[in-house]
Amino acid sequence: MDHAKNNGMTNFWESYFTLFRERSDLLLNSFWEHLQLSLISLLIAIAIAVPLGILLTRYNRYSEWIIGIAAVLQTIPSLALLGFLVLLVGIGTTPAIIALTAYALLPILRNTYTGIREVETPIVEAARGMGMSSYRSLIKVELPLAMPTVMAGIRTSMVLIVGTATLAALVGGGGLGQIIMTGIQRTSNEYILFGALPAALLAISLDLILRLLERGPKSKKRASYKPMISVTAIALVIVLIPPVLSFFREDQADLVIGGKMGPEPPILANMYKLLIEEETDLNVEVVAPLGTTSVNFNALEVGDVDIYPEFSGTVLADLLNQEEFSYDERESYEQARDGIMEATGDYFLEPMGFQNTYALAIPKDRAEELAIESISDLAPHSNDLKVGFTFEFMDREDGYAGFEDVYGFDFANVTSIDVSTRYQAISNGSIELSDVFSTDPQLVEYEMVVLEDDQTLFPPYQAAPLVSGSTMDEYPELEGILNQLAGIGTVDEISELNYRVDINDENPLDVARDFLQQQGLLN
Repeated sequence: MDHAKNNGMTNFWESYFTLFRERSDLLLNSFWEHLQLSLISLLIAIAIAVPLGILLTRYNRYSEWIIGIAAVLQTIPSLALLGFLVLLVGIGTTPAIIALTAYALLPILRNTYTGIREVETPIVEAARGMGMSSYRSLIKVELPLAMPTVMAGIRTSMVLIVGTATLAALVGGGGLGQIIMTGIQRTSNEYILFGALPAALLAISLDLILRLLERGPKSKKRASYKPMISVTAIALVIVLIPPVLSFFREDQADLVIGGKMGPEPPILANMYKLLIEEETDLNVEVVAPLGTTSVNFNALEVGDVDIYPEFSGTVLADLLNQEEFSYDERESYEQARDGIMEATGDYFLEPMGFQNTYALAIPKDRAEELAIESISDLAPHSNDLKVGFTFEFMDREDGYAGFEDVYGFDFANVTSIDVSTRYQAISNGSIELSDVFSTDPQLVEYEMVVLEDDQTLFPPYQAAPLVSGSTMDEYPELEGILNQLAGIGTVDEISELNYRVDINDENPLDVARDFLQQQGLLN
């Protein structure tokens, strides 16, 4: 047993260092983005929280209210805050910076207020006795003496920001979270460590640098602003490098194509990009994977994304909230196309040939043990099975919300999990049954059995480009270009593409190009 474990660890570290050699460019780029996000958010938090903390020492009666509001900001779930901000400010670094700043305010604000308030009264009175005004007493005596406490708050916020910034990838903000999310999605511990280890080292390093900056003045046994000035100066230099470099670049994209989590949406998004750039002079940027359905749709509605791959079933159930829809492929597609046009003015173009519908899957050995082939066969085991359904599936009428009405039973032990963790949960035995997508490459890797939907719970899920109305008005030629994909791609072909990206770690752009060339759509 020990020998097997040692071999497993050896293989793990060999895979890790191979990944390090082959994807060092990805790591460096993500690390730089992560550092930028963290420092920009820290600077904004310092600019808000330090002056506000000082003001509260002069207007003490408002302190509990203001600090309480900052505390409430920290209680908002980060994913919920990011999803809400996308609707207000779009995707990218902006919502990530706003969320990170909100989370960083409390430690700096509270420590600034506490540090100044805890300056001994005789010292303050002595300063006043020497003729100093309140302002001069603050600048010359109170704030310098409070600086170690203020810096402690900044260090706490810095560590908090670096850790939370991994979620920025869900809204297109970049950073090391991209690598971690990829690892979770692919159930790859090597990838997870590839992103998580640099994030942890970055937090430790920044904390160490801040401590060293404090040590100088402390060794001289006198209060000083030098730590704060040094932190601000270093952060500003790093933050201002990209804007200066971007001044010399003219590569602004004409169109932005989004795509949800998972290997398939980035592949489809890159197909759209290649076809558009093949037949027009437009410069197209792909921002995928980009969070969930709500993140992509909100980004489309606010104009940060022009196109993203969507599925007819998702349009009907999630975007239009329709409970009654056809189970005929063409009828359900036309229902989705006409409904989204009427509701938002967006264009749902012609669908591809494959279905990526929801399904329920169970490990093969467990299915054989219980003699389960269809969803109805689960009924006698509904109190015993450990079930994990994704958040989106739990809330859908064509998911678990409508399951009991169609099949006449429900499960006693259901856990809600994120879509990126379901195969990990299955692999370690935490759950035995989960919702999956019919083209998931992990179905083969983990020897899963897809159960027959014998009572027809799941409607057709046909993939097609969802294009914003304003984009189509500006570039009407997109309809003809993207409709070249209509009817193309079988379930097996798309599963193979997903396998190349998700398991073999190939670039979605290269995989999309190969497919289009095989189909004769690209030179």
